[in-house]
Amino acid sequence: MAGHSKWANIKHRKAAQDAKKGKIFTKIARELTVAAKMGGSDPEMNPRLRVALEKAKAANMPKENVERAIKKGTGEGNEANYEDVIYEGYGPGGVAIMVQALTDNKNRTVAEVRSTLTKKGGSLGEAGCVSWLFEKKGIIGIKKDIIDEDTLMDIVLEAGAEDLKVENENYEVVTEPSEYYNVKKALEEKGIAIEYAELTMRPKNTVKVEGEDAKKLLALIEALEDLDDVQEVYANFDIEDKVMEEMGA
Repeated sequence: MAGHSKWANIKHRKAAQDAKKGKIFTKIARELTVAAKMGGSDPEMNPRLRVALEKAKAANMPKENVERAIKKGTGEGNEANYEDVIYEGYGPGGVAIMVQALTDNKNRTVAEVRSTLTKKGGSLGEAGCVSWLFEKKGIIGIKKDIIDEDTLMDIVLEAGAEDLKVENENYEVVTEPSEYYNVKKALEEKGIAIEYAELTMRPKNTVKVEGEDAKKLLALIEALEDLDDVQEVYANFDIEDKVMEEMGA
């Protein structure tokens, strides 16, 4: 989506700041536990666990915390009873929002999500009201100054990428989820530094948001991300880089 690379960079910077407070470790631990419970402790056989381990590594989560969370999921610790839930709604400017959460109390979580949306100028919608506007994709960001476009294009397409987009400062490689790790591995083997990489819900089209609506929307997304049960927030906004930098500073 337009502006995705800038927002991804801001998110990763915020994650590093949050890691100092330990809050992000709690969210990653929950995801590790659920992933291990659903698919076992071997990341080669469990894609969801592999993604969670990548997040743990990016956040510099201590090894013992990672191991404890996985053991909790495989029954070697206190049994976890978290459920995956998705909430859908709208934000300022008519932007579609999807909230992915892991919770042991759905009544509490939906109340928190609804309250946050309402207080920040959004609204909770019915299941399915906006999910059709998104599709799951792998996204890999690479700084433009380290490689030329044609060379990068050859590498990623041969590895199975779907597309290569040019943003302001970055190239953005788009993959199907099944090809994400193949493409990422090909880049790593070539020694190409990756700015950010994630499996995400990518919007099929975007809504341009400006002025006060843009600031309100980013404040809403940040407030949702700050909820303990919320793992990810996806939205189909297009906001000028300058506004996102101001909000992400």
